[in-house]
Amino acid sequence: MAVDIVYETHSLTEDNEEGIATGWLPGRLSEQGRRFAAELGVRRRNAALAAVFVSDLHRAVETARIAFTGAAVPIHQDLRLRECSYGELNGCPVTALADRRVRHIDDPFPGGQSYRQVIDATSDFLHDLATGWDGRRVLVIAHSANKWALDCLLTGKSIEDLVDAPFGWREGWHYTLPTGWRQG
Repeated sequence: MAVDIVYETHSLTEDNEEGIATGWLPGRLSEQGRRFAAELGVRRRNAALAAVFVSDLHRAVETARIAFTGAAVPIHQDLRLRECSYGELNGCPVTALADRRVRHIDDPFPGGQSYRQVIDATSDFLHDLATGWDGRRVLVIAHSANKWALDCLLTGKSIEDLVDAPFGWREGWHYTLPTGWRQG
């Protein structure tokens, strides 16, 4: 047995469309993002999900609410699924952040956190998932940093390689969290 994780990023935001790195700011879905969130619901409503776990940041919660309004699947907000806090750079242009990411793998952004801290928070979340959801399929809706954390923790990829690579959005990713998984 294992936990089958279906991973989706939050839907398209106004900040995404304007080239803004939202970080820990709430963010709002754009009109197109609300349509994409509804499409996510169509894709995933009949996927035999035991639960949906979502970042507590507004844009992720809004995505889950639109996608699963009226569905029977329980939705759980979890602050461990937050995007990386860019601290003083929350809300800056993505172009200003892009070259700095690699410098903040281990060293936190000024007033924020490091990508390693996001990996640690995601690892803690996975510990709980492995304990309470073995043999089930769950959907996780979060952010790019959490996707990178899952890639590091469950597929062995290097965060150093991921932060500099273009983020290739698609309609979800699948991960297997083995029974008894322990990391860190």
